[in-house]
Amino acid sequence: MHVERTFTVSRPAEEVYDYLVDFSRTEEWDPGTVSTTRTSGSGGVGTTYRNVSTFMGRTVELTYTTAVANRPGRLEFHGRNKASSTKDILTLRSTGPGTTEIHYRAEFRFHGVTKLLAPLIVPLKLPALADETVEQLRGALER
Repeated sequence: MHVERTFTVSRPAEEVYDYLVDFSRTEEWDPGTVSTTRTSGSGGVGTTYRNVSTFMGRTVELTYTTAVANRPGRLEFHGRNKASSTKDILTLRSTGPGTTEIHYRAEFRFHGVTKLLAPLIVPLKLPALADETVEQLRGALER
């Protein structure tokens, strides 16, 4: 299951990339994130983060790894815990002087018992969460 959005911000692609490559900044733009802490690496491919989020009243902890870091065009972060795997994929494209189009795709795979229950509940909440994420990310980038 996945959700994706495309939107434009008033920032050059290089600045957007430099902001997003530090996944610990999810605290500023991801509405579900409670905390994100870098646990290893220098910010490039292979860097790991401990992310604690809330979703539908539950606290969830995932370990994220930077899987793709191609400045200024693409970032990919993979998260995992016992119950789920995620991919956050951000594609950046300059659309003119000082503006960037961001295509954001979040993919979710569930494991174990969660695999049976998640398809019944998660799709009902994802669109609103994606819209809120876009608004918070836009706000963080344009401050």
